[in-house]
Amino acid sequence: MSNPITALASKPQLTALPPLSLYIHFPWCEKKCPYCDFNSHQIKPKLLDGSTIGTNGFDEQRYINALITDLETELPRVWGRQVHSIFIGGGTPSLLSPEGMDQLLCAVRARVNLEPDAEITMEANPGSVEADKFAAFATSGINRVSLGIQSFDNEKLKILGRIHNGEEAKQAVEIALKHFKSVNLDLMYGLPNQSLEDARTDVQTALSFKTPHLSFYNLTLEPNTYFASFPPKLPDEDTIDAIFEQNLKLLSEAGYKRYEVSAYAKKDQECKHNLNYWRFGDYIGIGAGAHGKISFPDKITRQIRERHPDAYMQAIETKGNALIESKEIPASDLPFEFMLNTLRLTNGVATNTFSERTGLALSTISKNLDMASNKGLLDPNPASLKASELGLRYLNNLQELFLN
Repeated sequence: MSNPITALASKPQLTALPPLSLYIHFPWCEKKCPYCDFNSHQIKPKLLDGSTIGTNGFDEQRYINALITDLETELPRVWGRQVHSIFIGGGTPSLLSPEGMDQLLCAVRARVNLEPDAEITMEANPGSVEADKFAAFATSGINRVSLGIQSFDNEKLKILGRIHNGEEAKQAVEIALKHFKSVNLDLMYGLPNQSLEDARTDVQTALSFKTPHLSFYNLTLEPNTYFASFPPKLPDEDTIDAIFEQNLKLLSEAGYKRYEVSAYAKKDQECKHNLNYWRFGDYIGIGAGAHGKISFPDKITRQIRERHPDAYMQAIETKGNALIESKEIPASDLPFEFMLNTLRLTNGVATNTFSERTGLALSTISKNLDMASNKGLLDPNPASLKASELGLRYLNNLQELFLN
């Protein structure tokens, strides 16, 4: 079968550049979880000679210096553009000292045109939450925190290798709500030995805090993780489907709208930073293993940095950047990249967003859109590019229709 993506321009032609965000990656955790395939590395407090690396088990100042240099190398590519949101992810960024976080955010503000009321999110592990640290982070400008709760069930947390228990998770939520404008709770479902009632209890506990945002992820066994090598017994597909439907009903009744495959928010409380990803916006990515996407009037580029923190810092110090890949996205790949993100949104995007963000005519994917519609995977409204209910359920199948 021939490739249905037709009449591609040799170069995209963007009439306007999309919104710009900043992602900062912090690569260390106190403990590597058995299901995690993110770029995170367990801290090693002691060297072979018995000495310690800083007070937190990693060289904080060296890493912050590298992040600042990394950001400076990106400035010529985004000169004059405003940054609308910052997301500090990991790893466990809350392991940073208050002084380190303040230094980092001050350095960012001094170098980029940051929107005055920009959303600034930090991920945090409930096991590393301290009231004084959270108060200091808020003073430094963090206004949104995302807590990796995963579950409130002690047995499930132990199986997942988390360093916190259910009570500590609840305490962390209460502390976060006192200090930050917005709080997200990350929860998982389809956990080992999880019953429908177990899942209900987790959701109801989360809802009791009335946080403005909740994320629910189905536990999957990712390659190159401990669970991939030693898989736990997960619930069967019927149970997982029943848990999902139960969660959806409970959240809807509590006033949360599902606006993305795994994200739920109260009115006007969606994560602005993640919305920019899903709308095929631009983002600077700094830190070990960080990815970035930057658009220009005639091209869209992607970058990837050294994954291991030691290799990342050494590359920054010796050659001024840690790039392992920097490339222009071929025009033929842009339809899939666009759909991979935007179709995750339950409301999709306006149809004209395709041309605005890719610089390509909508006609380049007309056959793909027809195929998706004929399969019942795409909403028939021509004013939007939106997955149908069936399309959301079989999202991978829908997205693959736009592969080059």
